[in-house]
Amino acid sequence: MSEKHDAPASPSRRAFLKGLGTTAVSSTLATATAGARQLADELALVNQEQIYGPGPVALTFNVNGKPVTVDVPPSTTLLEALRDHLPYTGTKEVCDRASCGACTVLLDGKPVNACMKLAIEAQAQPILTVEGLAQGGELSALQQAFIEEDGLMCGYCTSGFLMSLTALLNEHPKPTEATVRKACAGNLCRCGTYPRIFRSALRAAGVPVESQTEVISWSHGHKLA
Repeated sequence: MSEKHDAPASPSRRAFLKGLGTTAVSSTLATATAGARQLADELALVNQEQIYGPGPVALTFNVNGKPVTVDVPPSTTLLEALRDHLPYTGTKEVCDRASCGACTVLLDGKPVNACMKLAIEAQAQPILTVEGLAQGGELSALQQAFIEEDGLMCGYCTSGFLMSLTALLNEHPKPTEATVRKACAGNLCRCGTYPRIFRSALRAAGVPVESQTEVISWSHGHKLA
C-alpha cells in the first residue's frame, strides 16, 4: 500500500526573511537607503540647475584679458560668438567639424577647437585668441618668427598654428622638432608650408635649426648653393 505524502508547504515571507538572516537583510536595507539618498541628492542638484534658452541669454567672457558680454542663444558655439558677436575674426571658420584647427583658441591655456565648444561652457575660463598675442603693439616672439621664416602662405591657417604653438612654447620653452610636429598635429595647412612653420616655432624658442640648403655641383664645375 502506497504511503501518502503531503506536499511541502510554500515558505512564508516571514520564514524566508528569517532564513536569510538579519545581517543580509540589514545590508540590503542600508544599500537601498543609500541609493534612495543618492537619488534624492541628484534630483536636488538637477532642480537647482539654471535652465537656459531657448531664446538668447547673456554670456560673459574674459577674452584676451578683457570682460565682454554678449546675448546669444545657448546653442551658439564659441567660434560663432567670437566671430559673429565679438570683433575677434582672427579665429577662422573653415571645416566647422574640428578637423582643420583653423579655429584654435586657448581656453585656460589649453588649445581647443572653438567650433566644437559651446560658448556657454567657456564663461568661467580665460580665452586667448590670436588678437591677444601681441602686447603693447609688439608682436610675440612666435609671430615675429613666422615673419622671419616666411611661415605662412595664404595665411588662413596661420592663426590656428600660432595658438597651438603658443600653448606648446608656454609649456615647453625649448621643444624639439618632433615635439613641434606633434603640437601641430591637429592643424592643417593646405598650402603645405609645414617645414617653415616648424622652423618658426624652433626659432621663437631659440633652438638652433639646421640649414636645409643643399649644394648642387654642376657638371661644368659650377656650384649652385
